[in-house]
Amino acid sequence: MSQARNQLRIVGGEYRRRVLRFPDAEGLRPTPDRVRETLFNWLGQDLTGKTCLDLFAGSGALGFEAASRNARRVVMVEKAKPVHAALAANRQLLNASHIELVHGDALAWLARTGERFDVVFLDPPFASDLLGKVLALLPERLADDALVYAEYAQWPDLAGWNIVREGKAGNVHYALLRRAA
Repeated sequence: MSQARNQLRIVGGEYRRRVLRFPDAEGLRPTPDRVRETLFNWLGQDLTGKTCLDLFAGSGALGFEAASRNARRVVMVEKAKPVHAALAANRQLLNASHIELVHGDALAWLARTGERFDVVFLDPPFASDLLGKVLALLPERLADDALVYAEYAQWPDLAGWNIVREGKAGNVHYALLRRAA
């Protein structure tokens, strides 16, 4: 039973229908298939040439979906050691050399990186205030016209951000954000 619960299916692109496994970890809840389908319909199915960041990678659902849709590069940041190890195993399973894995704290990594990203996926633990902290640090790391996908239980202050699209599936609220002009 737990094995079926601890797996996800890539819903589109090159790795479509591939099943990836991940360990139990507190607060780990992969983005549901239906939500991922909606998100990638919003983004357009092809991310060719885009550099993506999956900042609280967890199961890797969002980062692997982006890689499957031809993103030039996907950086996945994960703090939990067993979860990071599962991401590495899944990257190897898919032979996805354009995915870079970072084992470390998301906020610390974001504060020290100099990279800029076209698409950022934010799905921090719901019982945390990390979304607000990341949104405050993120603008310097965004390319022009970058989009930010966020899942949340409750919105933090969105000063400086516009909601482009939003939806809800069960307990998951999600939105696509862009920096305000």
